[in-house]
Amino acid sequence: MTITEPTQATQAPQAAQSPQGTQAAPAPALKIGPIEIASPVALAPMAGITNEAFRRLCQEYGAGLYITEMVTTRALVEKNPTALRLIRHHPEEKVRSIQLYGVDPKIVGDSVAMLVDEDKVDHLDLNFGCPVPKVTKRGGGSALPWKRDLFEAICTEAVRRAGDVPVTVKIRKGINEERLTYLESARIAEGSGIAGITLHARTLEQQYSGKADWSSIATLKETISSIPILGNGDVFEGEDGVRMVRETGCDGVVVGRGVLGRPWLFADLEAAFAGRPERAQPGLREVGAAMIRHAELLVDFYEDEFYGCRDFRKHAAMYFKGYPVGGEARRDFALIETLDQLRELVADLPDEPWPGSSAMGPRGRAGSPRRAALPQGWLDSRTMSSADQDDIAAAELDVSGG
Repeated sequence: MTITEPTQATQAPQAAQSPQGTQAAPAPALKIGPIEIASPVALAPMAGITNEAFRRLCQEYGAGLYITEMVTTRALVEKNPTALRLIRHHPEEKVRSIQLYGVDPKIVGDSVAMLVDEDKVDHLDLNFGCPVPKVTKRGGGSALPWKRDLFEAICTEAVRRAGDVPVTVKIRKGINEERLTYLESARIAEGSGIAGITLHARTLEQQYSGKADWSSIATLKETISSIPILGNGDVFEGEDGVRMVRETGCDGVVVGRGVLGRPWLFADLEAAFAGRPERAQPGLREVGAAMIRHAELLVDFYEDEFYGCRDFRKHAAMYFKGYPVGGEARRDFALIETLDQLRELVADLPDEPWPGSSAMGPRGRAGSPRRAALPQGWLDSRTMSSADQDDIAAAELDVSGG
């Protein structure tokens, strides 16, 4: 990996600047309960992406808290083989961090107790931020905090059953700008014994569109001071992470779309928070080497070469963002079946340098704002009704929530 000084246009100072313009010390380590992470950065759980292979790949570039993709609590309690694979950690992963999705306090508690009793976890995160319609239309994900009684019951039971294992939550601002819930939810979480809060600074109806409202992260940090607050949304390079902490006062940053096809973002963030000027700016050949490593880790994870290579196909185009790779070559990468095929394709890549800003920014689909998909009558009350209970009972049908 080529490590260079940042260009003049993106160059950061040796240490972050405080709002008053005076030089501040590099950001401290991230502490969640007894866990300390050298760099105040976490990987956002992403369905179908942040499996063991991708977490290991990112970890090879820089320090961070690497969380599994979202797994439903019912699937864990029922010992679903796919769910058990998703929470598996490699011995190289020193902090076993798992994100859970659940809507029933008892089932959430049972899954937490199972993970703790079987010594499978060091940190638990509860997802109340997923905006995917198949989740929210049943009252789960970012729809759930609207029902303050259910949100409190889940947080309380998870903390009680976790014992000494710290439990954090991930939330959004609310349903929409007229129905913001994040400050109330944060107070409930704090009172329930939750050890940290991540705020994705968008509403459910925004999905991933538009610009993240970092001012809401600052407001949350001013409101909640007893536990760490992490900001999520629009962190695409090291300077973005430093700027978020500087502008909002948050204790750390969570990165998602910016790291797709770009695992070296963790090297950028680690250097930026440490006040070092170097940045990862890989040429196309180095990108190809990262692709091979990713595919090898997927094959190891699935214990099947064809399946691992097939899963890698969806990542290929994201690695090439900004690089001069033609359509025919991109199609070939999207059809690989073996590691040898991938190695041959990488060997044919031209020796192109890092293309600059065109290789940065979000990957994947941002989508557009849309009306929230919610159970009928969900917004009529802030507390659960018998009809709400019937709707939400079907919310855990999948292994991963979305």
